[in-house]
Order: sequence, then structure tokens, then C-alpha cells
Amino acid sequence: MDYFIELFFSGLTRGSIYALIALGYTMVYGIIGLINFAHGEIYMIGAFTSFIVASVLSILGFPLLSIVVLAGLAAAVWSSAYGYTIEKIAYKPLRHAPRLSPLISAIGMSIFLQNYVLLAQTSNFLPYPELIPDFAFLEPVAHIIGTTDLIILLTTAAAMIGLLILIKFTRTGKAMRATAQDKTMARLVGINVDRVISNTFIVGSALAAIGGMLIASHVGQINFFIGFIAGIKAFTAAVLGGIGSIPGAVLGGFILGLTESFATGYVSSDYEDVFAFSLLVLILLFKPAGLLGKASIEKV
Repeated sequence: MDYFIELFFSGLTRGSIYALIALGYTMVYGIIGLINFAHGEIYMIGAFTSFIVASVLSILGFPLLSIVVLAGLAAAVWSSAYGYTIEKIAYKPLRHAPRLSPLISAIGMSIFLQNYVLLAQTSNFLPYPELIPDFAFLEPVAHIIGTTDLIILLTTAAAMIGLLILIKFTRTGKAMRATAQDKTMARLVGINVDRVISNTFIVGSALAAIGGMLIASHVGQINFFIGFIAGIKAFTAAVLGGIGSIPGAVLGGFILGLTESFATGYVSSDYEDVFAFSLLVLILLFKPAGLLGKASIEKV
């Protein structure tokens, strides 16, 4: 039973990792119908930014909590700048192009960012410090789930709730929903569609950066390739839950994480991807729009 509980919480942590990144995928797809395959690299850049900032602040003697907050803020701001710039350079000029063009541009941007970080840093894995402090109020549950794992879970829950509040109850959220429904009509009622799209990339990139910092602290190492693998898994989670749905992205992340965790624990780590993608195929066969997604009706 203890082993089952350990695998369960390990799966939840892994699922939270996928969910934080999947939220960015699903937001961008929900607004402009684009799969931003460079989103995993934004996550990777956030992890490297927090690593550099945390290292400098540690040398300067800052307390741990200050390092966590400042490194997280720096990662979010820097990654948001990358997300904003990528949208303006690689995606905005192709907004009215055939659907294949922005997809190819996204893949090209992903490869470019990987090699950019490879040349700027190193191809080796770098040790990442454990930044998450042990909070006293978490001690009652620390023996069941680690502090870092719990912080990742709480961050994912807070991100999902925050995004739902943003989209349903704020002026920016209403503009996002209008843009997602009909860009032309949104422009006619005075919505700055370009700004809405840029804001979507900024929010998604900030979430990926925070996820990158938390997950790198949990794993204990980073390199230039971590974004590609995590991005593919997060995209799978978004499709599994229903791409375009925020709760669906989180649900898909948890299901994928739990599937991989139990497959690793009870079968073999060699088969974790087989079980994960087999589950995706089965769900899409019976529910093509994903678990919480809505089938789109295309008028002809």
C-alpha cells in the first residue's frame, strides 16, 4: 500500500509538471488555433534563467526565500519577453497564411531556441540547486508527499484557478473569449486582437517559466534538451484533456503523469511512453475532442 501511495503522489507531481506546460499550449490554441511547439523551449529558458539568477543571488548571500521569489520573477519576466518576441517574429506575419506555415515556423523556432541555449550554455547536464524551502506549516503532510512535490501541486492548482478567474471574470478574459470565438467581430467591437494574442503568449510563457524553475529544483539538473521532451508530453496532455480547455489541460496532465508513474512502478520504465501514448490513442478513438474538449462544427 505504501508503494502504491508513493507511485500515486509521484504521478501527481509528474502530472503537475505536464499540466503547467500544457496550460500554455491550450491557451494559445484556444485563442488562435496554433500549436506553439516552441513552448517547451520557453519552459527550458525559464529553468536556465532561474538557475543563473539563483546562482548569482546565492553568491551575494541572499536568504533562500528571497532567492526563490526573485529567481521566479526573473524567469517569468524573461520567458514572457521571449514568448512575446516569438509571437511577433515567427507567428504574427503568418497569421493569415495556410495553417501548415505557422506550424513549420513553430517547429523551426523550437530548434533555433534549443541550439541557441546549447551554444550559450553547454550540452552537459548542470546541477540545479534545491530552491524550495521546508515550510513549517507543511510538516504534517511532509511524510506523505515531499515539500517540493506539494508546492508543485499547489502551484498547478493555483495556476488553473487563476486562469479560470482571469478568463471568466476580467476584462482581459472577456477579450480573450471574444477573440477565440471570432477575431473579425472582436475587432469590430473595438478589441485589440493583436494585444490579446500577445497577452496570451505572455501569460503562457510566465507559467512555463515558473514550472521550469520548480521542476528543475525537483529533478536537480537541467540541460538544453529538457524543453523538447517535456513539451511533447505536455502537448499530449493538452490533447488528452481536450486542447483549448484549461481544466482539460490539468486533467490530461494528471492522467498522463499517473499512467507513466504506475507503468514505471509495476511494469518497467522502458514502457512508460508506450502506456501513455496508448492511452491517448484509446481516448481519441472514442472521444476525438479529448476528455473535456468540445467537438468543433465546421460550416461549409
